Amino acid sequence: MNEADRWAEARRWLTYAEEDLAAARALSGGGAPRHVCWLAQQAAEKALKAVLVFLQIDFPFWHDLDALRNLIPDGWSVKEEYPDLAELTQWAVESRYPGDWPEATEADAGAAIEQAGAVHRSVCDGFQRLGHALGDIET
Repeated sequence: MNEADRWAEARRWLTYAEEDLAAARALSGGGAPRHVCWLAQQAAEKALKAVLVFLQIDFPFWHDLDALRNLIPDGWSVKEEYPDLAELTQWAVESRYPGDWPEATEADAGAAIEQAGAVHRSVCDGFQRLGHALGDIET
């Protein structure tokens, strides 16, 4: 796959990430906080996977944001800026099923949106530094 095709596919992942983040923001304050947390986690996951898709790095279909981030080579700011994404990772499963963990709160939802938005922005900044125009993708 050439660079233009890799960038087109990475943009698709970034667009999905942006849509998940927009949905999380729209639900915030009015929807179930667990849904907001899950959408925020998904936004960060898709942003990280956009980098991996672009770099043609195979990744397993898992939701561990730290493990995904660790697959990204040095030089991407998201790797240095976000060394611990465990809090956001927890919402991949814990927000979707009842269990022995506390329910997500509005404060959890706000923190998840903030961290996912920062991860998304950092990934987008990395692509811009490589000279790739984001077009209609909001950062």
